[in-house]
Amino acid sequence: MTHPHPPASGPFAGLELLSSAVVLVDEHLTIRYINPGAENLFAISQRKLVGTQLSRLLGEPPGLGAALENALRTNWSYTGQDLKIPRNNAEPINLDCTVSPVEANGVRLLLEFRPIDAQLRVAREEQLLQQQQANRELIRNLAHEIKNPLGGIRGSAQLLERELAEPQLREYTEVIIAEADRLQDLMNRLLTSHSMMRPAQLNIHDVLERVRRLILAEFPDLVIRRDYDTSLPELTADREQLIQAILNITRNAAQALEGRGEIRLRTRVARQVTLAKRRFKLALELQVIDNGPGIPEEIRDKIFYPLVSGRDGGSGLGLSLAQSFVEQHQGMIDVESRPGRTCFMILLPITDRT
Repeated sequence: MTHPHPPASGPFAGLELLSSAVVLVDEHLTIRYINPGAENLFAISQRKLVGTQLSRLLGEPPGLGAALENALRTNWSYTGQDLKIPRNNAEPINLDCTVSPVEANGVRLLLEFRPIDAQLRVAREEQLLQQQQANRELIRNLAHEIKNPLGGIRGSAQLLERELAEPQLREYTEVIIAEADRLQDLMNRLLTSHSMMRPAQLNIHDVLERVRRLILAEFPDLVIRRDYDTSLPELTADREQLIQAILNITRNAAQALEGRGEIRLRTRVARQVTLAKRRFKLALELQVIDNGPGIPEEIRDKIFYPLVSGRDGGSGLGLSLAQSFVEQHQGMIDVESRPGRTCFMILLPITDRT
């Protein structure tokens, strides 16, 4: 929370009026001033920062320190792109930073910051949609190709079983039939995401309560906390698809917790949201948050790919199907994860687009 500023005055009065984030430092990279835009961006007050080193605010992003020293030495400007900056009690942010040499009132460098999280989110959303469409087409074709020979294999194994007199040999045909059935079930699940939607008006909290009951029946030692915004209006969605999508995500979290830990189901309203390049007046923001170990780093960027799983014995279909269902509702799904906190966020439009 920022502190109210006195009326703009003094040598940096003009910077008070800027909406962009500006930080001024001296030749020792000591902070001499930050404007209200920077206070809001970094969620810290000027009073706590003035007189401290710039590294307290920005950390040590790769290359930035050397660039600042070079700017001081040569009086050249510098622009850094996609810098990851930590924040107090909040998620890190990605910024572009422009450094300009100045000489006024003991100040040597002016740093201007522009958040790029929004651009990154849009680019990531487009990439996810393209990836999902390609994956869906590939999986659909692959599933159809596999289903046909599977039927032949199973039928042949059944015919062979009738001809075998020895029980020991029948055990082998039973294995073939059982494995063919397992693969058949897998193919059916891969094709589930292509079923027709049956949209209707529904209350998201009724859906969440259904998911909560199902998960607690399967994982009785789990704690599931509700954090609902009960003022949310109804939305138009396919009830079964939505239940399955949220159930897949929540079960994934429960399995990561090994059935012991805490999951929080959180709903909020989001306004003026852009989804797949379309703008909606009102959207539902649904978060499934767990306090588990986090998603392994090596699969973090591939977690929505089909057949990618972070646990032994997992089919890797749950999150892929959830993403497909959400996409069919013109929504988006994303994840942030670190040890101790993983948050899957679903955005679904509530009102017609503007």
